[in-house]
Amino acid sequence: MSVKLSVNLNKVALIRNSRDTTIPSVTEAAITCIDSGAQGITVHPRPDMRHIRPSDVYELAELLARKEYKDIEFNIEGNPYAGPEDNGYPGFMELVQQVCPHQCTLVPDDPTQLTSDHGWNLSGESNQLNPRVEELQQHNIRVSLFMDPIEKQIELAAFLGVNRIEFYTGPYADNYAGQERDSILAPFAQCAEMAEGLGLGINAGHDLNLDNLSTFCAAVPALAEVSIGHAIVTDALWMGLGRTVQKYREILDKFP
Repeated sequence: MSVKLSVNLNKVALIRNSRDTTIPSVTEAAITCIDSGAQGITVHPRPDMRHIRPSDVYELAELLARKEYKDIEFNIEGNPYAGPEDNGYPGFMELVQQVCPHQCTLVPDDPTQLTSDHGWNLSGESNQLNPRVEELQQHNIRVSLFMDPIEKQIELAAFLGVNRIEFYTGPYADNYAGQERDSILAPFAQCAEMAEGLGLGINAGHDLNLDNLSTFCAAVPALAEVSIGHAIVTDALWMGLGRTVQKYREILDKFP
């Protein structure tokens, strides 16, 4: 089976939220992505609700529970320490457990961050994360950790008992056209090999696009899934959402 594509719909929600409207529809975008070859849908609901809202999470969970979408994975990303807010945000763990997605990707983002920009430092977080990981797994939710390609940290992720890691690929994408690309890419390949040996599944995401995706997949042959949002939505401005998803699938289908 080729590398799975999970489309992050945050940017669709961000456009909608720029006005007091329901357009564009997050669920309709999900249907278009699925019909065009996506095997998963990803959302990252943040406490300030600047893009994906809890209502989107509930509606997507209802959509993906339909019989025709039984093979489509729902992935919810976020910080497990994010608690309830007065704006109606119920808290990350509460929200995830209400809908029980196939996968929950835990990300160490601060509420003030524009976007996720680093992986977990498990040297200081394992004890606090452990009960949250166990809680999610008790709900039959696959747990993935957002990680940098650092061997010691990958070992700690395996020790923590998570199911997968998701490589933060921002530094690779930032340097894809530069002379340091290969030296930055090498740790991803090395840590992927280690992770696979430790029984961890491997996901990747952040600023992967039509230019750099193929090179990354070739370097990390154990890759199970990529989560892509910003690039897909921006490419869709020129190509249309359906055709854009098809273009990403054409790349991923080359890596069985």
